Amino acid sequence: MAADVCVVASPTPYDPASGLSLAAPRVVPADARCPVCGMYPARSRDWAAQVIFGNGDAQFFDSPPSLFVYLHNVARYNQGHHADDIVASYVSDADNGHWVPARSATYVNGSSARGPMRTGNLPAFAEVTAAQRFVRVHGGELLSASDVTPELLQGLRATAAVHAH
Repeated sequence: MAADVCVVASPTPYDPASGLSLAAPRVVPADARCPVCGMYPARSRDWAAQVIFGNGDAQFFDSPPSLFVYLHNVARYNQGHHADDIVASYVSDADNGHWVPARSATYVNGSSARGPMRTGNLPAFAEVTAAQRFVRVHGGELLSASDVTPELLQGLRATAAVHAH
């Protein structure tokens, strides 16, 4: 039986002329597609995420949950790359839009904020105090990257299925 591989989007190759270091976050290209859901991350830049591979290739995501689904099973979404090949991952800071290392961000689960798929999401913040302010307004609970488990992601997907149009 063949492996269950989803080929929606190829990584964007590194451009040495960009002047960026190999592991630096990139501007999301307009034509980049999320390898998990097929959406265009540039259309929801406030929610975007990305991973950078050791060879400089970048993969872009429409949201932090898609990034974490990918990180938990890279081989399913990207033939030729493995989790060990990833040298950096970033999420968009919901407070200011800057790129934040995904592993050090604080996430909010269960808020009233709706992501690109118009369901619950995991807005990301570089600063815990910004995440706490967000929770006071929109509800939810604070999480670290290590709290974003496959089970939590499955729960978000179940919520999305209930809210599907």
